[in-house]
Amino acid sequence: MSEKELKMFDVDAQLDAAFGKEGTPERRAAEDRANAFFTGQIIEEARKKAKMTQAELAEKIGTNKSYISRVETGKTEPKVSTFYRIASALGMTVELNPAM
Repeated sequence: MSEKELKMFDVDAQLDAAFGKEGTPERRAAEDRANAFFTGQIIEEARKKAKMTQAELAEKIGTNKSYISRVETGKTEPKVSTFYRIASALGMTVELNPAM
């Protein structure tokens, strides 16, 4: 494989080009958006598994349906306390472990 072909598959280089080098504010912002989206997807999947509507979840945690929608689409990140209320309402637990 030529050097040019190898560079096509350099994921780090592609991420650097699209979102900035690791450690830069641009890269951190992109990672934050990705994490918010991923968290929202987990919440949405758990809500659907619990056979609950967004409105029902919102009522259980004392908010509104549009807030749940924004969380599930990654447009809004819940405060930690709200995240715990969402998890509890969905029958989930949150476990924190030290990084290895």
